Amino acid sequence: MRLAASLAAIACAALAAAVPADAQEKRVRMQVGYAFPTSTGLLGPTQVKFVETLRKVSGGSIDARGFEPGALVPAGQYLDAVGNNSLDAAWTVSGFWTGKDIAFALYGSVPFGPEAGEYMAWMKHGGGEQLMKELHAKYNVEVIPCGLISPEASGWFRKEINTPEDLKGLKMRFFGLGANVMQKLGVATQLLQAGEIFQALQLGTIDATEFSMPVMDLTLGFHQVAKFYYFPGWHQMSTVNELLVSKAKWAEFSDTQKEIIQTVCDATMLRQFAEGEAVQFKAMAEIQAKGVTIKYWSKEFLDLYRKTWEEVAREQAAKSPDFAKGWASYAKFRADYKVWKQNGYLKD
Repeated sequence: MRLAASLAAIACAALAAAVPADAQEKRVRMQVGYAFPTSTGLLGPTQVKFVETLRKVSGGSIDARGFEPGALVPAGQYLDAVGNNSLDAAWTVSGFWTGKDIAFALYGSVPFGPEAGEYMAWMKHGGGEQLMKELHAKYNVEVIPCGLISPEASGWFRKEINTPEDLKGLKMRFFGLGANVMQKLGVATQLLQAGEIFQALQLGTIDATEFSMPVMDLTLGFHQVAKFYYFPGWHQMSTVNELLVSKAKWAEFSDTQKEIIQTVCDATMLRQFAEGEAVQFKAMAEIQAKGVTIKYWSKEFLDLYRKTWEEVAREQAAKSPDFAKGWASYAKFRADYKVWKQNGYLKD
């Protein structure tokens, strides 16, 4: 009798393993708004691959479908739309929500901040992700870090920037905390979505723009209008993408499906980071071939940007309790990490 019961249990387990995931898990549909046009280098394909991978890994039980920016909701409204359940989910960047609270910027990118490895160390093992979740929960959304890139370019300019005086009066598209730095230096900044930038640059609504890495910038065509391309991206030495999911939609997923989403986001970070590192030099060569001059900021400029950023960080910590909390965690982790960074890595 015991043997029969054991064999029956084994047979049931084998049958369960053989049943497709979509038969075991309730199928849940999820519309995902993309923050970037799918034609955008690296970012576009990463969004699409993420959604496709969710469907495949879940055996179809997570019926995720991606939509171009604006197809469902304007990309700049994703946080509100996901929070009020009018959109299931969005693949985006937390730095777009600084109009709600400047603290959001800490979980997208930080000026003069860590490179990708250190950033992920703080996010995953230093308390950053938990703080990120606590902040987003105030807006009725679940959030998962779901993408990662290394340094961006510093920006495209119509004219060469030789002295800090040349920055004053410029109109520039700028993202995140770096925008606060540029504002202190006399630049009038505005945050435009990816699909809006080229036209603004072409029409002269803005004089300059930063966006992302060379492979993304190339596909957006900035080289057709601005011929001076500056590095390094001091404002975004690494950037984290995020997946927003409405609380109502998140409750529909089983524990297994939630773990699948988390795992696919982790895999997306690795894939995006590796691909991003592999494709930039080819894009830069193509950009130069199109008549663009690549420039590297002088020590004078970088020192100015850093000093101004330190002022901004102090000011924002005084204004936003959530920024102060995140900044304290981030600063402590960086101070501790410095021992490893200074001894574990080769110095140039």
